[in-house]
Amino acid sequence: MRPKKYYWHLLAFLFFSLVLSNCTSPKNSRLNKTFFDIQGHRGCRGLMPENTIAGFIRAIDEGVTTLEMDVVITKDGYAVVSHEPFFNHEITTKANGSFVKEEEEKQLNIYAMNYTDLLQYDVGLKPHPRFPNQHKVAATKPLLSNVIELVEIYTKAKGLPAMRYNIETKCTPSTDGVFHPAPQAFVGIIMKVVEQYKVAARTTIQSFDVRTLQVIHQQFPTVQTAYLYEGISLSSLDVKLDKLGFTPTIYSPAYQLVTKQMVKKCHKKGMQIIPWTVNDSTAIKRMMNIGVDGIITDYPNLLKGMR
Repeated sequence: MRPKKYYWHLLAFLFFSLVLSNCTSPKNSRLNKTFFDIQGHRGCRGLMPENTIAGFIRAIDEGVTTLEMDVVITKDGYAVVSHEPFFNHEITTKANGSFVKEEEEKQLNIYAMNYTDLLQYDVGLKPHPRFPNQHKVAATKPLLSNVIELVEIYTKAKGLPAMRYNIETKCTPSTDGVFHPAPQAFVGIIMKVVEQYKVAARTTIQSFDVRTLQVIHQQFPTVQTAYLYEGISLSSLDVKLDKLGFTPTIYSPAYQLVTKQMVKKCHKKGMQIIPWTVNDSTAIKRMMNIGVDGIITDYPNLLKGMR
């Protein structure tokens, strides 16, 4: 039985979001367009607190086709939407109103906490040093199940196309058993939620850690995979794919590394290429002009005039 605290609060938030957006938002511009995958990074981190219900709803209203998010695991086995497996000092406020300090953040290990323990920390009110234009709103780290359930309700109520989910597993071999379970268990917890809500056909599992992608490929072969990589050169792409052991659905590099030659090579191998994190209009236009299949961005609002 999943935790219920704040659940009705989230439903109330969803209701008022529907009322407000139906009064103020134009028809969604994704309809009847050639598909280009606009992925809202951690929701829409440039506009709203990252990986929060409010952020995901705002990203939908900004016209994303995919909600990109990160998932970690609690001590009691819940999949929670969070970029770090601990409470990052940049975004976290304690119950007493003080901010988490950088030197203590890794002691607040989510994998060592039950989900109800997480609810005492706010991750939406602290001013973000790198995203000063974020609209601040009280928020706790949501369950993956709550995110999917509320997004499905919201899009259906507004008559929008079904949303896609790009879920990143936050894990490394060196921190197995410390900040997260081993890949097999990690993937199993996520996929239990994905299958419960019948969104597997609209879900991509992405990771820098090839192990989780290999588990998905072997045990859930119809689920899309995205191979994240930060420092790859074109000449080493084949080496990395050999390490992975199969061709993923999507190759997802840092956008600064993407060239027309890289795009052509990925397409020749049967992969889409969706770079991250593309946050200004000039870079977005360059990516579109060289033929990428989508982008991951903190500012999906920038694409409204480009589609």
